Amino acid sequence: MTYSPRDTERWAVEPPKREGRTPFQRDRARVLHSSALRRLAAKTQVVRAGSADFPRTRLTHTLECAQVGRELGAALGCDPDLVDAACLAHDIGHPPFGHNGESALAALAGDDGELACGGFEGNAQSLRLLTRLEPKVEGAGLNLTRATLDATLKYPWVASPATSAPPAAAVPANVTLHLPAKYGAYESDQRVFEWIRRPAPGRRRCLEAQVMDWADDVAYSVHDLEDGLDAGLVTMKALADESERTVVSAIARRHYCPASWDVTAAELEIVFAEFMELDCWQFSFDGGPAALAAAKNLTSELVGRFCTAAENATRAEAGPSPLCRYAADLVVPRRQLLECALLKAVAAYYVMSREAAVTQQAREREVVTELALALDRGAPASLDPVFRPAWHDAAGDTERRRVIIDQIASLTDTSALAWHERLAVLPPDRSPILPRAWGDCPSPHAPWALSSGFIGLTFTLCGGGNGDVRDRGWRAGGREGGRDAPR
Repeated sequence: MTYSPRDTERWAVEPPKREGRTPFQRDRARVLHSSALRRLAAKTQVVRAGSADFPRTRLTHTLECAQVGRELGAALGCDPDLVDAACLAHDIGHPPFGHNGESALAALAGDDGELACGGFEGNAQSLRLLTRLEPKVEGAGLNLTRATLDATLKYPWVASPATSAPPAAAVPANVTLHLPAKYGAYESDQRVFEWIRRPAPGRRRCLEAQVMDWADDVAYSVHDLEDGLDAGLVTMKALADESERTVVSAIARRHYCPASWDVTAAELEIVFAEFMELDCWQFSFDGGPAALAAAKNLTSELVGRFCTAAENATRAEAGPSPLCRYAADLVVPRRQLLECALLKAVAAYYVMSREAAVTQQAREREVVTELALALDRGAPASLDPVFRPAWHDAAGDTERRRVIIDQIASLTDTSALAWHERLAVLPPDRSPILPRAWGDCPSPHAPWALSSGFIGLTFTLCGGGNGDVRDRGWRAGGREGGRDAPR
């Protein structure tokens, strides 16, 4: 199967381009050169951007996801530039402070929020940015091809009132889980969403989107482990302890294994024990050159294991022909799904869970809320010039509020704090939240200041704490519907 002229259509017609580049090569270049992608360098992945040198930022995670997705997609017959572009764009709409910031914006923009405008969701914001906000083609954002935009849709459905905001009683004190059900587009972006999906079958995702999603899962689960080892928060001794593995398995079963998988605690513990017997796990970590090399070999082996398993299982079901678009679904064997879930739980248990983060997370949400309301009061003068025309052209208050949300979502962690200090009035008993200094941490390990947490497991990484857990139910061909853990 090959790509059709329909797949390479763009929302806005453009003048003829010079020969020698494919439409998908142009798409990849447009995402790669976008200001929105650059801003991910200062947005939270797991730890506050800039608080330590080794851990991933949202940008470095994105680049690693793109490398994994590109090679897996190419092995199956997908256009590698298309998959690469989708991976580069998969987190491009995420706001400051990771999923903690996403929760604050969802509360503000929900039906009962002070800036009610139809909700906020990071994936829907990514589509809005790609098709409207990022300046490249007026009125069309980056004006990517239909196939590339379709490949960015993890959740190929539009928000509804039931999915745009959670009931107030459902919001816990520590909001690090993005409670609204996931969706891929706001109602205000329905026209372009319907154009992208024409004539896609229902809520089924294209193969390239499934590859992007598995690459995302693989990249962050494996690399969160490596970051945890480097910080001294995950140890090989703990992973070899049967009682510790029992706890991690319980977390994996509760939070990372959808009910449809029908997983038992005993099955997970067996998978975990056998997983740890692989040769790549047989080393100790002391931070020296040999240990760092062994850890890097571990990540390489695990990424290869997860991708090879998916490639082989997909080929076994779909055959040897080149695959793309809706010719097949990605098949991930049960064993690798469970191993990936266990890695996520390792990071959740050892790297992301301490009560010390609760105060910081609450203050971050306050910063987002206070800044949004200050921008609303001062608009349009308070907005960046790029957002002012949309505010002036808005048909009413709802559209103007969406512009305020767009402005906040565009900010990095650093700029959100700076804008808040400049625009929002701080009560005398409060001060702006600032990155921790190295000397503030009781441990010699990296002083990671976290901005997100985990359902019941909340931490600050200060040589031994935790934060944002990003996950959601996954299955070949489509998402586990309804509510799921954040990403």
